[in-house]
Amino acid sequence: MHPMLNIAVKAARRAGNLIYRATDKIDHLTVTRKSHADFVSEVDRAAEQTIIQTLLEAYPDHAILAEESGTQGDSEFVWIIDPLDGTTNFLHGFPQFAVSIALQHKGVITQAVVYDPTKNELFTATRGRGAFLNDKRIRVTKRVNLADSLIGTGFPYTKFDHMDAYVGIFKDLIQKTAGLRRPGSAALDLAWMAAGRYDGFFETGLHVWDIAAGTLLITEAGGMVSDLHGKETYLKTGHICAGNPNIHPQLLQVIAPHLTPALKGQ
Repeated sequence: MHPMLNIAVKAARRAGNLIYRATDKIDHLTVTRKSHADFVSEVDRAAEQTIIQTLLEAYPDHAILAEESGTQGDSEFVWIIDPLDGTTNFLHGFPQFAVSIALQHKGVITQAVVYDPTKNELFTATRGRGAFLNDKRIRVTKRVNLADSLIGTGFPYTKFDHMDAYVGIFKDLIQKTAGLRRPGSAALDLAWMAAGRYDGFFETGLHVWDIAAGTLLITEAGGMVSDLHGKETYLKTGHICAGNPNIHPQLLQVIAPHLTPALKGQ
């Protein structure tokens, strides 16, 4: 394992253990509402501090971009952190949430970790070296037809400016696929797609910390990732379409008639 990935795994496991221990005392946690349906708990903050501390102990010169504490430091190496993706699930005892850590070097994601503490599933990737689940190589599915495919998504929950377009895409895909799933953690959804549990995935309005690790997992597992109109600026826009090489273009085709100028980044 790459030494930088090794440190990220250590950080993710420490945070995951902290989160897992807190699942027994959800009712006693201090929770703050950041905006509509966007919550942060003391567990998010504690997990984030644990991750940052572990990473900076090993690499004190690296920069950090984290969901709760923002940006710190200035370096060509930037750790992009979501300490608890799926906070709403966590706060309801719905066991679908994960720690997401990615390393970006000169604008390119080079290391990725997504860790699900409730299932003890560790998804990892180093650019150019493939993707793994608990040390076993993972690959995207080989499914050929959209009609046979299971597609993951996430409903808009804080920003509703793309709602009409989203509902149009959703309505179309319900009729053209084997099913749509919405478990509520984008980082984990992307990791699951890399592991072959979905054939494709799409969502609008995500943050870079939701998708930085998961998108590398997918590309290293042989999948394709783009914006909703096939461009590669998804880390900036947060609009994402992913799929195996057969399904990705078919998903884009269904999405295309619903795109607004805003969703095309215009």
